Amino acid sequence: MKTYQEMTREELLTLQQQLTAEYNDAKAKGLKLDMSRGKPAADQLDMFMGFMDTLNAESCMKTEAGMDVRNYGGLDGIPEAKKLIGDLMGVSADNVIVCGNSSLNIMYDTVSRSMTHGVMGSTPWCKLDKVKFLCPAPGYDRHFAVTQHFGIELITVPMTPQGPDMDMVEKLVTEDAAVKGIWCVPKYSNPQGYSYSDETVKRMAALKPAAEDFRIYWDNAYALHHLYDDKQDEILEILSECEKAGNPDMVYEFCSTSKISFPGSGIAAIISSKANLDAVRKSMTIQTIGYDKINQLRHVRYFKNADGVKAHMRKHADLIRPKFETVLNVLDRELSGLGIGEWTKPIGGYFISFDTCEGCAKAVVAKCKEAGVVLTGAGATYPYKQDPKDCNIRIAPTYPTKEEMEMAAELFALCVKLVTVEKMLVQA
Repeated sequence: MKTYQEMTREELLTLQQQLTAEYNDAKAKGLKLDMSRGKPAADQLDMFMGFMDTLNAESCMKTEAGMDVRNYGGLDGIPEAKKLIGDLMGVSADNVIVCGNSSLNIMYDTVSRSMTHGVMGSTPWCKLDKVKFLCPAPGYDRHFAVTQHFGIELITVPMTPQGPDMDMVEKLVTEDAAVKGIWCVPKYSNPQGYSYSDETVKRMAALKPAAEDFRIYWDNAYALHHLYDDKQDEILEILSECEKAGNPDMVYEFCSTSKISFPGSGIAAIISSKANLDAVRKSMTIQTIGYDKINQLRHVRYFKNADGVKAHMRKHADLIRPKFETVLNVLDRELSGLGIGEWTKPIGGYFISFDTCEGCAKAVVAKCKEAGVVLTGAGATYPYKQDPKDCNIRIAPTYPTKEEMEMAAELFALCVKLVTVEKMLVQA
């Protein structure tokens, strides 16, 4: 099998004609498939419907300590929910504040609080001439959007299979006091599915920032989202690593049950040192009387403990694993050996990352959309939505059915071939 780069112009022209005919046939099928975001499918949501029966009018609405969850109180979460989150994340319940339904909301609030009131007594960021944030990329578009929203300068740091380029991170953090934070998805990263190596976590925890108010924003969104029982990544627990390195206050960790229970109706938490959480509570007392304790109790009663959550996640894995494998099988079958794309093969998380030849990603996404398959916009995985090589595309396999996913993956592969041939012919 020849790579596309080895083909003559005549061979490329013949291939272009063939691929164009196949693409026109695909368009005629009238597909309407959405792979743009990592949404759970209906069968994942159906699996959790018993949750709705956990509490009813006859249920005891008190915590083990006797708090009535129907009333005011419990600013930082009911003890049972704090323990559940702590057990899942490998930390003490004392290091946990359980908030509302969204970890993104907590991250936004944390950046906003830093802008207006500073971090533990430091100068509010809004009073500084320049504030910068490190953005490992490809990465999570909503992270970048939060900091961009506040006018913070985004600095791209390349991702590797072991995590962010730590040589670059260490240099920027050590030399520039305007660098106030770094976004991290440390386990099964969005979109590549990479997990940080032990060395990366240790180097992250041992950073010596020029800014006293520098914080690691550790979004552990996929901590429990394994696809396989016998192949699972594990990462070091960041709070304890920071403490060992003499930086106990340097990290804010975030998590939620948004892809465990119901998206939009789960529970979310911030995990950090006592000093950081005391500062958070100070603002929370102004912001809210307390979050939805009834929902927290419902989660605890349904799952019972960390093992209950893990058992539930195995059911999720059974539903989404075949979709991931379907996409990867199609990519292997249609694109391997052609020299026109590379892709990750994650064992957890919610995404597959695909790199086209340079300058092809936007055109591939546009051709897919024209034929009825919606993908995340090309460039979305980079700060300011600007992929310097126009090559990265995030594939979200969870929402369509397995059969739909196969059709979508085949169309995607076809578009990659056609766009690459067209680009090569223009450049030849």
